[in-house]
Amino acid sequence: MNKKKYAIRIGLFLIPLTLFSSLSFSQEAWTLDSCVRYAIENNIQIKQQALNVNYGENQLKQSKYNLAPNLNAGVGHSFAYGKSLTQLNTYTNQNSQNSDISLSTEVTLFNGMSKLNTVKAREFELQSALQDLEKAKDDISLAVAAAYLEILFNKELVGSSKEQTLVTKQQIEFNSKQVEAGVMAKGKLLETESQLANEELTLTNYENQLQLSLLNLMQLLEIQVTDSFDIVIPEFDANMLDGSLLNSEEVFNKAVAERPEILSKEYKLKSVEKESIIAKAQLYPSLSAGASYYNNYNNQYQKVVGYTSDIEPQPILEGIPFSEQIENNNRTQVYLSLRIPIFNGLQARTNYNNSFINYENSKHLLQDEKNKLRKEIEQVHLNAVSAMKKYYSSEKAVQSSEEAFRYVEEKFNLGIVTPLEYNDSKNKVFIAKSSYIQAKYEYIFRVKILDFYNGIEITL
Repeated sequence: MNKKKYAIRIGLFLIPLTLFSSLSFSQEAWTLDSCVRYAIENNIQIKQQALNVNYGENQLKQSKYNLAPNLNAGVGHSFAYGKSLTQLNTYTNQNSQNSDISLSTEVTLFNGMSKLNTVKAREFELQSALQDLEKAKDDISLAVAAAYLEILFNKELVGSSKEQTLVTKQQIEFNSKQVEAGVMAKGKLLETESQLANEELTLTNYENQLQLSLLNLMQLLEIQVTDSFDIVIPEFDANMLDGSLLNSEEVFNKAVAERPEILSKEYKLKSVEKESIIAKAQLYPSLSAGASYYNNYNNQYQKVVGYTSDIEPQPILEGIPFSEQIENNNRTQVYLSLRIPIFNGLQARTNYNNSFINYENSKHLLQDEKNKLRKEIEQVHLNAVSAMKKYYSSEKAVQSSEEAFRYVEEKFNLGIVTPLEYNDSKNKVFIAKSSYIQAKYEYIFRVKILDFYNGIEITL
């Protein structure tokens, strides 16, 4: 067997393995943790916020670089036609070429600490951007958790509905035997079959709701929609959640010190405060120091090397060599520069007044964010307490309806109650279970949100 045929066979053998491996991965159920991690890594809004952080990092670096002296060099070569300047600072009618080089540096000695405060302002802006990034992560985590719980809720509804249809099918089978034995009227059998049709329609509606909730989570994760997508059903006891119902004031005191939306506003306030100091610094004089070096060469520069022996001697000229010009033409200077703002259309004063307005507005924004947080936590706490009460009440309702149904079922099998009474009792069990399922997941979700504000990671 040649190498080419051998390679083809190996490839044909590996392809099914690869497809099987890929299919197995795509059908693997997702946990809440894997959903949250994937959403955080791939969400577009989070990526955009991460870019804002990168921008803030660059701005901070630049503000630090601005503290160093600048250094600039220049090299030029020019061609002059017609009249051009000579080394005697006069003009003559001749073409010339001129080459020059320069080097200069300047450093700010004092400008009201403007540059140092700019560094501080950029640091606070970066910290604010980092907190905004954390807020974006928290928001997507909460949205994923809500979608995940919605799927669990719909799965339980589907399961409960299937149980109901199964009981009805068993009852139809029993009724059919009773009709064949002549101990039950066929009308009762038809009533039970009609009940089954209604229950199957309800089951179909719940299955559609489940598919929509799965679609919602897939779209939230921004993954390709597939029928194989599913989630892991965790094991948890809703009765263990009571310990999380902390006083709303305790939760607020912890949240106001740790929540990223509050920290972001606090850092922004500090940044605006520094910007106000920077604006005020523009009202004061600034002092800078600098140094520069300059040199040039001109191909028409000449010097006297002697005189003719005529009655009226004339100077003998020759071009000045490059090295000699470079040696003689260099100029160096060191300087101090004091800039005193006197009148610039009151621009500096207006900027300072506006910066003070921005500072006051930022203080209001921070307080408004704290007020919103307090209202949200108070509402979340009230919802959690209400959900707890609803959960325990619905739990008792399920127990009562199931006990009543067992009693009615025994009487129905003895022919004492009608199918209508039997179906009514069974429907009450289903309604009680549906309410219980809804109350359970509402209770879980409300408590998890309260934990979220308390700085506890959302897990199931």
